Order: sequence, then C-alpha cells, then structure tokens
Amino acid sequence: MYLLKINNKDAASIQISGGKGASLARLSQRFPDSVPGGFIITTEFFKKYILPTVKESGNDRKSAVAGLTLPAEAAELIQTAYEDMGSQVSVAVRSSATAEDLPDASFAGQQDTYLNISGSEAVIKAVLNCFASLYNQRAISYRIKNKFDENEVQMAVVVQKMVDAKAAGVMFTADPITSDRFTIAIEAVEGLGEELVSGRKTPVTWTVKDDIKQRSGEKPCLTKKQVTALAAIGKKIEKEFGSPQDIEWCFDGIKFYIVQSRGITTLYPCPSTMDGFKRCFISVGHLQMMTDTMLPLGMSLWELMSKTVKVTEIGGRPYMEITHNLNSPVGRALVRQKLSNSDELMDSAFNKVLARKEYIKSIPKGQKSDFAIPKDVGKCITAGLRIYQKNDPSIIDGYNRRMEAAIQKTRKGLSKLSGKAIIDFIVRDTDDLMKGLFDPEGLGPLLVTFFLTKPIDKAGKLLLGQDNVSVDVSKSIKGNISSEMGFYVSRIADSARDFPEVVKYLESAGDSFCIDELRKQQGSEEAAKAFEEFFLQYGMRCPGEIDIAKPRFAEDPGKILPTVLADIRLPKNHAEQRLLQGKQESDDAVKSMVSAAKKKWGAAKAKKLAKQLSFYRNFLGLRESPKYYWMKRYWEYKQAILKESETLVSQGKLRSVEDTFYLRLPELASLFAGEYEPDYEKIDAMRADYEKYAALTPPRLIFSDGEVVEGEYKREVPNGALPGLAVSGGVAEGRARVILDIREAGKIEKGDILVTKFTDPSWTPAFISVGGLVTEVGGMATHGAVITREYGLPAVVGVTDATKHIKDGDLIRVDGNLGNVEFLK
Repeated sequence: MYLLKINNKDAASIQISGGKGASLARLSQRFPDSVPGGFIITTEFFKKYILPTVKESGNDRKSAVAGLTLPAEAAELIQTAYEDMGSQVSVAVRSSATAEDLPDASFAGQQDTYLNISGSEAVIKAVLNCFASLYNQRAISYRIKNKFDENEVQMAVVVQKMVDAKAAGVMFTADPITSDRFTIAIEAVEGLGEELVSGRKTPVTWTVKDDIKQRSGEKPCLTKKQVTALAAIGKKIEKEFGSPQDIEWCFDGIKFYIVQSRGITTLYPCPSTMDGFKRCFISVGHLQMMTDTMLPLGMSLWELMSKTVKVTEIGGRPYMEITHNLNSPVGRALVRQKLSNSDELMDSAFNKVLARKEYIKSIPKGQKSDFAIPKDVGKCITAGLRIYQKNDPSIIDGYNRRMEAAIQKTRKGLSKLSGKAIIDFIVRDTDDLMKGLFDPEGLGPLLVTFFLTKPIDKAGKLLLGQDNVSVDVSKSIKGNISSEMGFYVSRIADSARDFPEVVKYLESAGDSFCIDELRKQQGSEEAAKAFEEFFLQYGMRCPGEIDIAKPRFAEDPGKILPTVLADIRLPKNHAEQRLLQGKQESDDAVKSMVSAAKKKWGAAKAKKLAKQLSFYRNFLGLRESPKYYWMKRYWEYKQAILKESETLVSQGKLRSVEDTFYLRLPELASLFAGEYEPDYEKIDAMRADYEKYAALTPPRLIFSDGEVVEGEYKREVPNGALPGLAVSGGVAEGRARVILDIREAGKIEKGDILVTKFTDPSWTPAFISVGGLVTEVGGMATHGAVITREYGLPAVVGVTDATKHIKDGDLIRVDGNLGNVEFLK
C-alpha cells in the first residue's frame, strides 16, 4: 500500500497515512462531498523509498531527501495517481507525519505544505520536499520538546485537488481563547487560507454561541448565514471525532470544503463530576491573586486548610463549586461576599449565570450553599467594633507578639520530630494556623476598615467632590508588612549603590548569589547586613507563595537581585522621599475632609468622620499581616519536610527532594513512615501534565460540561484601548515592561509601567521603581490594588490577556481613574 485514494477506508490509520492524512480519510468517508479528492502517499512508501536515504545521509537528512531521485517505479506511482485526477490539475501537497494531529500534540505548522502545484515533475518535487521537512529544525525541536522518539516518527504525504477559494480560514469548535466548549470561533480571509496562516492577512473573526458576534476585523468575507452553515459543519465534525476540533476550511462561493481537522490540544480541562449534573465552579486562584498551577503537595495542604470550602483541582489549580449557591438567596449572598472587591469580571460572569432561570430551577433543592463562612468571622466583627470604640493602635503589637509566639511553638514542635510524625504535626498545626488567620484582634479591626471604605469615599464625594478619596487617605500607612518589604529592598540598594565592586558582584551573581561571597567584595558589609535582615524578615516569601512547593527567597536568594539592581539605578533615599510624600498627601486629604465636614455638617459629625479616618489609617496596615504570618508558618512546615526528604534521598529511598512536591499529604506521611514507595512513572507523568497546565489560561467561571462564561466591563472604552478595573487613581504614561517572572524585574527603569499576570506580596519591591501597574487579575482589595494606592501609583487590574496584547517596550497610558490602558504608539 504505497498509495491510497483519500477515501479508502484503510487510509484512516495514522500509522499508514499520518495524522493529517488519516483525519482527512475519515472525513472523506463520513462527508464525501466536503473533502477535496486526492490520494495519500503512505508511510510504506516512506519506509521503502525515503528511509534508506535518511539512514545513509548522516546529519544533513533534510537536504539528502530533498535532493533524492526516486526510482522509476516510485515516480511512476505518483505520476499515475496525479494524472488520474485530471490534466495538469492544480493540487495541494501536504506533509502528514505519524506524530502530528494527535490528541495531546497537534504539531501544527511543523512540516511543509505546497499549494497550487501542477505538473507531475513539480508534484514529485513537492512530495520530496514534504518528506524532507520531517527533518527541519523546528519539527525536530518540537518532537524533542514533546518527547517523541525520533526513530519512530514516519511521514506520509497528502495530495489533494486545489479548491478555487473565495474565502478560507480556520474554525475551532471550542473557543481556544476562553476554552468554552459551547462557543465556535471562526477566522476567515479572502482567498487561500495560507494568507491567514502566514500572517500576510488579518482575519475577520466570529464567535458563534447563542448568537453570532464579530470579534475582530472590518470587511467580512462571509455572510451570517454562511457563518451559521460553517458552524453546523464544525459541530458534525466534532461529533464524528468525539472531541473539539481545529478545522481548516475553504469556500468556493457555493460550498464549504474541509482540508484538515485535528483535535484542539490547548483547552483548559473540564471539571470531573460523578453524577453528570451540570455544576458550576469559580477560580480560587483569581480570588487569591495567584493563577499559577499548584503542585499536589500544595493543593493537598490548601484543601486541608479550606475547612469551610470544598476545593476541586482543575487543570492543576484550585476551584470551588458554587452550584447550590445559585438557587438560594443565602447562597448567592455568600458568593457575592467572596467576589466583593476581588474580581469584577468574575462577578459579571456570576451575574450572567444567575440570569439562566431554567438552569437554576433545575438545581436540586435543599442544600443552600457549597461552602460556609468561617464561624469565627462573627467574633472578629464583634471584636473589631469594640476596638473601633477605643481606636488604640497599640493592640496591633499584642497581635504581632501572639503570631510570632505561635510560629516559635511550631518551630520548636517540628524540631523534635522525624518521619511520619512531621506530617501528623503539620496536619494538627493547621488548625492553629487557621485560628491565627481569624484572630479577632487582627482580622476584626481589619474588617472594620473594609466596612469604612464606602462611607469614607461617600464623604469625600459629598465634601470635596472627589471620587475614591480613600485612595489618598491610605497612602503611606503604618504597619503594612508588604509595603515595608519594598523599603527593605531600597535599604539594600542604598547600602550597595556607592560601592562598584558590590554592584558588579550583584550584577553578575545571578542564581549563584551568596552573602558569604558578597562579603568578599570591598565595601560590602552594610549591604550584607541589609540582605541578612531582608531574608530574616521575608525569606519565606516568593511569587505564588500559597503553593508550599514554590521556592522561597531563602531557597533561591538570587531571585531578589533584579529588584535590588533596578532600585540601585534610582537616587539614594528615593523610597523614603516617596513615603514622606505619601504621608503628606494623606494628611492633607484628612485635614481637607474634616475641615469641610465642620463647615458643612457641624462639629459633631466632623468629629465622627475624623475618628473614622484615624481608625482607617491606624488599622488598614493589618491588611497584609495574616498572610505574612501564614507564610512564616508554611516555611516552618517546608523546612521540616525538606529535611526529612533529604534524609530519604541520602538513604536511597527517594529519587529527589522535588519528587515530594508531587505527593499529597497522606502519601507523604506513608513515605516518611517507610510504608510507601513512590511511583516515579506516575510522578513523571504528573510533572509532564503540570508543564502543560502551566501554559493554559484558567477560566474565572467554568461548568462541568466545559462551558466557560466570561465576564465583561459594561462601559464605553476608547477605540483600541484595553478595559480593566481602576483600583488606584491617576494617569501614567510610559514604557511597558511585560514581566512574567520576578527575575526579569532588573530591566525595570524609573517610570516604566509594570505589566504582569498577577502580583502577590513578593512583587512589592518591584513597585518602588515603576510608574504604574497593569495586571490580568485582581480587584479593589487585592494586593496590587492596596500597594499601588499606598505608593500613589496609577493601576488598572483585571485586564484580560494584558501580557499578550501589550508587548514589552510598547508606550502605553494607564488611566487609574477610568480603568483603561491605551496604546500611545
């Protein structure tokens, strides 16, 4: 079987026809009028006539195959099959490897395609070039990345009659941007689809769900009726293959033809449910400002701590179910409380789901919520109101002492333990950790500050005509442990800036940075002490820190160097000057409000407002403290786990310390007890899965059947601007610095706009240098919003795909008043 007609049932085998050829053969049998006719040069032909040359060619396999002269009988097979299609007919000659168009690896564009080829000699030449493209560098690199055995990959070639295309493009039967399995996305250009694939033409794009929406492009090359017809074909093809498809199509003005279909390999996984009922989930990561994956150990610990919420792992990330909340007033209120000030787009998506009355009616009655408010919240509110009456900030000192004492107790307890007892202790200790997070004298006054934000903003509007006056009031507040982290970094920079040898070492050290090596440089003593103080206070922090598996600054000290180096480029004492400026602006805002209140409302109401403002400034700094102490406790847990794991590695009972991160707590307990032998094949498979998950964008709201509901901002947006949520006032213009890893912070210069997916406390030092902030997730009360307000930086959060739309170096305007990001050039 060297050649097969494209509609031959034997051609539907990947091992015979390659991925593309097998898919087309299957479609040709199921939809014979929709697939252009042609033939497939099979892998048997490849093994007989091409592979011997490959084996003899040495390193330059591509050139050897492209320059090959086929034996007469082989050339005649191709010539005869081509001429049977008609005299001098134009054909498309397309590569079809056995390692392409697979369920988990598409190999799209890795091998070559040749269009409008006519004449048997030209066809044979194109066929040889297709075979040769199996050995181009990009295809080899892709196979290595996806762990395909180079010696097992074979090639077939598809030869099809060209369609005189008036329009062509691609269709995804699930939206590849949002992962919504209920939305079809179509891209089209006039003429050949190659114009789209090569990027020479910008497509018109549509989405088809409940209706047809034109997502981009100006002059449509298909009517709405034609788009609807094409979408219907797509759904039939998806049903045939049993999974969402990436389909290449062309249109001759009368009918649509399908020239390729492969599975979409980049969709976000669906939640798994036992009963088949359509269940609704929201992303915990968006609420926590950490949308990275969380490894199994971290997920297991998170689940243990989430005692009032059932956590579901989807795509390596934590989600929480809200199905039963949808059909009860109490349940809906609980969700709104969670989404309040956290993520406007998620709140918008939630409201869209609430509008689905028939679905909500179908939810089984009885259970009112899939989660509960922690019982200690009531105690915290009561304590907060009591503390408000006295307004004595010294109570914070007592809170800090209790938290530090609890950590000392944890450290002491773990120091005496080994084996399974370590995990048993951690499991018990998380109860005490949760008590600390809900300490009445810590969380209580903080909750009161949250309650005061709206009254203060309302007063600012009435008295001064100013929106969001709480932003000015909250600048340079005392006791914000995350803000102080930025000033610690500035102290390091100030102690190093004037010593060339120290700066040179910091610039070159990278991941090998070591304080002992730093001390060998002339003038380094103050800088070394500053680093030691930083790691003592903040060594347990890191990006994505709620996953215990993430490497902390103490484990990877070189990670903080780029931020230090960015600060070194700024003037000495600049951080202190910003702090003083913010304090002055806050004082001015408070004085203006109280003065205006006396004139407009009288002395009694002015006194009440002054107390609200004073309490707000005294206790808002607690905002970052619970998580700070949480991470200090995590660090004690991690050090104990790492120490025991290192012992097992030294004894030959564990392959590597990193393998423990792919075990859940019960598995780790059994491992430490000597009752469990790690399944390394399973661990390696999980590691590969998590690498794939890391590249995916997690939806804010997803149903168990794969439907994704997207939120939207309901306001007018300037043409070409990216909408988001304004969280810190002001307008900044500058160069965008798109940074996905804190290690890249060294390229930030004064006034640059930081553009990233999310920020958590470990990013705070980078804020010292920037002129504004843009993030993909976040809300009014999340980390980036709080710190930018305190630092007086314009910020817009919740900008969908900001790190994709904005390119590093773009000149942009961040409007922290209206919530827009505009491109200046």
